[in-house]
Amino acid sequence: MLKTRLLLLILLGFGTAALAQIDSTAKKDTSHYDEAKDGVLDNIPTVSLDENDLGDGGNQNVSSLLTAGRDPFYSAASFNFSAVRFRIRGYDNDLFSTFMNGIPMDNLDNGFTPFGLWGGLNDVMRNRDVSWGLRYNTFAFGDIGSNTNIDSRASRQRAQTSFSYASSNRNYNNRIMATHSTGLSKKGWAFTISGSRRWAGEGYVPGTYYDGWGYFAAVDKRIGQNHLLSLTAFGAPTENGRQGASVTEMIDLAGDNYYNPNWGYQNGKKRNASVARSHQPVIILTHDFRLNNNTTITTAAGYSFGNRSVTALDWYNAADPRPDYYRYLPSYTSTWASSTDPVQGQMLYDLMKNDINYRQINWQNLYNVNRASFATINDANGIIGNTVSGRRSRYIIEERVINTKRFNANSVINTKFGDNIDFTAGASYQFQNNHYYKKVDDLLGGDFYLNVNQFAERDFPVDNVANQFDLDNPNRILKAGDKFGYDYNININKAAAWAQGVFKFSKVDFFLAGTVSQTNFYREGNARNGLFPNDSYGKGIKNEFFNYGAKGGVTYKINGRNYVYANASYQTRSPYFENVYVSPRTRNAQQENVTSETIQTGEAGYIMNAPKFKIRLGVITPVSRTEWM
Repeated sequence: MLKTRLLLLILLGFGTAALAQIDSTAKKDTSHYDEAKDGVLDNIPTVSLDENDLGDGGNQNVSSLLTAGRDPFYSAASFNFSAVRFRIRGYDNDLFSTFMNGIPMDNLDNGFTPFGLWGGLNDVMRNRDVSWGLRYNTFAFGDIGSNTNIDSRASRQRAQTSFSYASSNRNYNNRIMATHSTGLSKKGWAFTISGSRRWAGEGYVPGTYYDGWGYFAAVDKRIGQNHLLSLTAFGAPTENGRQGASVTEMIDLAGDNYYNPNWGYQNGKKRNASVARSHQPVIILTHDFRLNNNTTITTAAGYSFGNRSVTALDWYNAADPRPDYYRYLPSYTSTWASSTDPVQGQMLYDLMKNDINYRQINWQNLYNVNRASFATINDANGIIGNTVSGRRSRYIIEERVINTKRFNANSVINTKFGDNIDFTAGASYQFQNNHYYKKVDDLLGGDFYLNVNQFAERDFPVDNVANQFDLDNPNRILKAGDKFGYDYNININKAAAWAQGVFKFSKVDFFLAGTVSQTNFYREGNARNGLFPNDSYGKGIKNEFFNYGAKGGVTYKINGRNYVYANASYQTRSPYFENVYVSPRTRNAQQENVTSETIQTGEAGYIMNAPKFKIRLGVITPVSRTEWM
């Protein structure tokens, strides 16, 4: 009777906590994240077992909480709901962490998981250990959203040869995959290779396209009974034409909710001005050491490198080439211009409504302007008396590049003390260097471009210093492939250690975990900007942060099928560099009094694991995140 009353109270008391999405992520460019996530987070069954469930339960009268099979809500929320920008628990992306073969995969610059690094490699990324919320896990202290460890080692792959084809109407239309895994041989070897391609000549958004490849190779060698050495390498070179946001007026003129201002016809073919490219290969070396039946040590090191970039139009002393520029809209001519002309506005409306070429980029006009733009540059490349003449491009395609080098090392020990205590501890070191720069992608029929700041020329017309993007190389003549505009590095280092104890008894389980970390980062400019000559070149201030965290929880086992639990967490976290620097493209200046943020939250719930159905009810406290400054 008492248990029945308790169950009724739980069912009445627990509801669903609705949390608003946190607006801070709107300031970040998450396009790579959103695009790469499509097609990667499959609805894959996840089994999470603690060691007592796999081995001898000892004197436990009621088994510990066991979650097996797929969770329909989390499976849907992780993939299907992303199209409507749904966030699990309303959390930001940096509150979810991902590991692979024992190393952390999240970016140090923003905390996001770069799913695009293994896009299209679904066949070899299915082995996952996932813990949601504040639960303990065996590979990390963990974030408050979820913690996922992907095991892609060759010996963990099922021995098989598979070929598959899929058709979609999302970012890509076609996908082919091929995978071969040998399994672990009697001599202790295991091999896996996999490859894929995803492509679309044009997506459901006009002017967009997709071309993504994936490759994977892994080899494992078991040495004796206690050692397993694993080497894994993979990459996913991808290129796609992007959709641009636009105003309602242009969408209405086009009569298409998928109107895309980023493209136009060139020689009868659609050309997109905004093209994203990404290729960052990853190499991971992992060593498993089984010290005895109760203790294992997993040590891993990983290195990744490569570029991700986006192209865009740039122009100098010329009309805005974007077709949805506000001064080109019929409403501006009719209503908002300093000298309105409703008749002219209606004529423009009819023209844009009936002719698609007036709603898209006019590539031919850009080429014509460049070919007619003859100019002479004095003292070119900073050499007095050096004169360069030719067709100076007024319009170009620029490519904004982020070159990343990332090193990760991690070691975790898991051990058991008798039947009631599981102890886990780990230490990690992470280094990441991001090199940010722009380069000329296409001169669009011109001979050269000039590395000067046209906005500084407008504001400081007689200042020949302020208008230079690179004071040490003034009036630099640019050809295709040359860097220009901004050029700087961000260097980030993080070292961390953590420990966790899980205590399991007949009716109650509880755990305690703690972590400490040291993070530092700084900006290093590679060009002396004319607007900030004394604060743009060289190393800036090194920001250093010491952080700590703790979490704990308790589970009461009503019986073998019904459980109630409560968990809580408090931790501090260093800020991300993009929230610290005022304008990293131009100078080292940063916000004042930069400090770590604090994150605290709690959760509680009821779980029923019955043979025919499962019930999970829970509440979470709103996440409290203090400001960094």
